[in-house]
Amino acid sequence: MGQLPVAEALPRLLAAMEDHPNAVLVAPPGAGKTTLVPLALWRDASWAKGRIVMLEPRRLAARAAATRMASLIGETVGETVGFRTRIDSAVSARTRIEVVTTGLLVRRLLADPGLEGVSAVILDEIHERSLEADLALAFCLDAQKLLRPDLRLLAMSATLDGARLSALMGAPNPAPVIESAGRIYPVEVRHQPRDLGHIRDLPDAMARAIRAALAETPGDVLAFLPGMGEIRRVEAALAGVDALVLPLHGDLPPAAQDLALRPAERRRVVLATSIAETSLTVPGVRIVVDGGYRRTPRLDPSTGLTRLTTERISRAAADQRAGRAGREAPGLAIRLWTTATHRGLRPFDRPEILEAELSGLVLDCAAWGTAPTDLPFPDPPPAGALAAGRTLLGELEALGDDGAITEFGQQMSRLGAHPRLAAMMLAARTPSEAALACDLAALLEERDPLRAGPEAPADITLRLEALADAGSAQADRGAVHRIRQAARQYRGRLGLRGEIRPSGDPAPLIAAAFPDRLAQGRGEPGSFRLSGGGGAKLPANDPLARASLLAVAALEMKTSARIRMAAVLDPTSLPPGLARRVTETVETTLDPVTGSIHARRRRRLGALVLEDRSGPPDAAEAAAALLDAVTRDPSRLPWTEAARSVQARLVLMHGLEPDLWPASDDAAVLATLTEWLEPHLHGLTRLGDLARLDLSALLLDRLEWSLRSRLDRELPTHLALPGGRAPVDYAQPVPIASARAQYFYGLAETPRLAGGRIALRLSLLSPAGRPIAITADIGGFWRGAWADARRDMRGRYPKHNWPEDPLVADGR
Repeated sequence: MGQLPVAEALPRLLAAMEDHPNAVLVAPPGAGKTTLVPLALWRDASWAKGRIVMLEPRRLAARAAATRMASLIGETVGETVGFRTRIDSAVSARTRIEVVTTGLLVRRLLADPGLEGVSAVILDEIHERSLEADLALAFCLDAQKLLRPDLRLLAMSATLDGARLSALMGAPNPAPVIESAGRIYPVEVRHQPRDLGHIRDLPDAMARAIRAALAETPGDVLAFLPGMGEIRRVEAALAGVDALVLPLHGDLPPAAQDLALRPAERRRVVLATSIAETSLTVPGVRIVVDGGYRRTPRLDPSTGLTRLTTERISRAAADQRAGRAGREAPGLAIRLWTTATHRGLRPFDRPEILEAELSGLVLDCAAWGTAPTDLPFPDPPPAGALAAGRTLLGELEALGDDGAITEFGQQMSRLGAHPRLAAMMLAARTPSEAALACDLAALLEERDPLRAGPEAPADITLRLEALADAGSAQADRGAVHRIRQAARQYRGRLGLRGEIRPSGDPAPLIAAAFPDRLAQGRGEPGSFRLSGGGGAKLPANDPLARASLLAVAALEMKTSARIRMAAVLDPTSLPPGLARRVTETVETTLDPVTGSIHARRRRRLGALVLEDRSGPPDAAEAAAALLDAVTRDPSRLPWTEAARSVQARLVLMHGLEPDLWPASDDAAVLATLTEWLEPHLHGLTRLGDLARLDLSALLLDRLEWSLRSRLDRELPTHLALPGGRAPVDYAQPVPIASARAQYFYGLAETPRLAGGRIALRLSLLSPAGRPIAITADIGGFWRGAWADARRDMRGRYPKHNWPEDPLVADGR
């Protein structure tokens, strides 16, 4: 233990952590910090009474670190030193040092924010800046502040800016930073004269470089490749080489991983993923051959999930890899790219929190009870990504309208899967359907297992059949193995026991996870409209191209969206969360030619119309359509003279007593159609039915009984005269009562209306009904102009009574 470089820094680290709750240890790769520091704290720290939990970003590193520490103290793993990963574990009641993967620490914190029985948390390889590591650090700091001031936190890094992390962990006073210089031997770095034409050329180029290095330089070779596919191809290309060729990646069985991590009698070539950059020590390595690529978690727009994608490494990562050749002696690093390309590499890896889809982080923070913006992240999460995450969680019903986590959201958080996949698995109603959901979730996390690739049919049931048929020639066996392994883990989280055969309809489960990706056919085969807006396409010859409704699990986002995986969805089989969001609208239209009213009922989900049918409207819909027709064209109201007379009388009374009488001019009548007209439209089904309405009665119906009685008294429809009754026309600027002249004989004064407040004019008519005179002063007319009118009328109508003094005459 004492021979490793970090040993000289251990006394300073122990002293710092005696006096401070938090510290930062910066030591280069190979210094021994992963194995020596936890053991030193366990043995020598006076405050380390409980368990020490160390965070490792990868399963292989967690198991390897625990195994190495156990061997250093002469024990087997699972005794004093144990480990837990998503796949396996080795711990016991005796365990004092527990190495866990990042995701498990986050889940433990959510279940036990106080970390009962834990004295310290060590966050190893914190410089890698994975999203879960940032979240674990933020949760630990928040728990320390609110619940566990006695908890010790130690961040360990190979390259991180220690001062920056010190400020975050030690606020208000910086946490102490302990640096270990380490011991790195000189490494010669060689670049290739030409870059690869395409990444698919990488395996052959790697094999050639390894063969040349083996012939030229002694020592074991560590080759960095993006993933298992490239490792397998290089392994095949190295057949017959005079060395032991060993793969090293996270999905290998433990025995195979151990084989690559211990010396051998023969010369070795270790073909590794980026897992060997910092977390592991591969003994005997003198040569590093770097392909320059790695698998990096990035948001996959096709599924809305974070998936590993192949990207160029940064210059910092290239330096990390090259340093592996100088751990034990001077070494050689061969880079399969040019110096010009190297200068163009980004200096450092960008933190995942700045690139990733953040719905999972938002959900975990909601379960934690603190908003992401209030937690101490090394880099604050982008506001746009947080907003998008909250929107998605709202659609999945994980968050309520107030932004608080729902009970369903709590269940989703406990599953530890992406929120979309958690919603999918929780939507299952039976054990067999839950098993199907686990298969779907694992399938969507992995690349498409069908060998046809981009040209494969979109039907997701073909992939499910490939999972069920281990010998299918159409499927990538490696992908199928990984999918099955992940599905088993999900089944365990759901509490499914034994061999449960998956069955059921995958479409509702997909819809529960991707409510924004329901696709409705638009007529042309292969053309679809998405519920979240926009469109998507399938090749016209795809078996699903003519489907009316699809639940889409994967979209390829290029110049246009292409559906990659989907299942036919029955609109009546929506999951409950989506069914609650379906709205029904009724569009009632009026045929301007026939006057008929039709109702069009539509059930909508987002931008989609799930059902569209026409039929006769109900009474309320017909009434609304007629009311709208009248509003648009007031001339449709069946005005009669009687109705206009009632309106005029009401206008006059409103002018006299505005507080008692409703406004009744045309503008006021139209503004209040809903109040006085709509109740009388129920039962009418055609535009022509409006003609049956009695507007006079409808206008009067607006009045209380006392006002209706007053209206007849104040403004009667007919004026009582000595010789009979004269109808009153209120539509004139001044009301006018018209009757034959004989009706007015004996009338000495012109009456006034409304208790004398409204003047009246009198129209005296001839026997033929033509006006003889119109006057507002009947007494003055008798005394003056009547004589001339009398002479004219006597000549025209000699049989009628035309007295000299109408005041004393009887006109009857």
